[in-house]
Amino acid sequence: MTLSALALLLDYFRKQKEEISKIYAEIKISKEKMGKKEIVYTAYLLHNLYCASEDLFKEVAKTFENQFNDSTQYHKELLKKMTLSAVGIRPPLLSRESYLVLDDLRAFRHVFRHGYTYELEGEKILILKKKLSKYFHKIIEDFNKFEKFLESRLASEMKL
Repeated sequence: MTLSALALLLDYFRKQKEEISKIYAEIKISKEKMGKKEIVYTAYLLHNLYCASEDLFKEVAKTFENQFNDSTQYHKELLKKMTLSAVGIRPPLLSRESYLVLDDLRAFRHVFRHGYTYELEGEKILILKKKLSKYFHKIIEDFNKFEKFLESRLASEMKL
């Protein structure tokens, strides 16, 4: 891995983390009692939060693993890969708690994108929103740990 690839990943990581936090701030202020428009908007935000997270995971995988298997299980495998430690290369990006919440969002993202013939259920959206609210701090904590790893790795590469 080159110094420039690591520096670019760190900058991208910071900007994407900021975007994810902005999307979450919008989710957090959405109402408990939602009409159809609020349900659709909150679902859209949940979808966007996962997509922004997945974009971050893709960049980490491209920088460290340098391989993408385009399979039917791609999204699931990418998320799972973020829980793994590549000894001597990188630590896991996600803890088990963060993985479980993001996996629920991943599954929801699929339904949101491909469920053209069904009505979004406000109660399910609210449950997902509450689960995200309960664990979002953990996701950000995991992101912050990984960001510190990137900073440390970049600093040591610059010394070489």
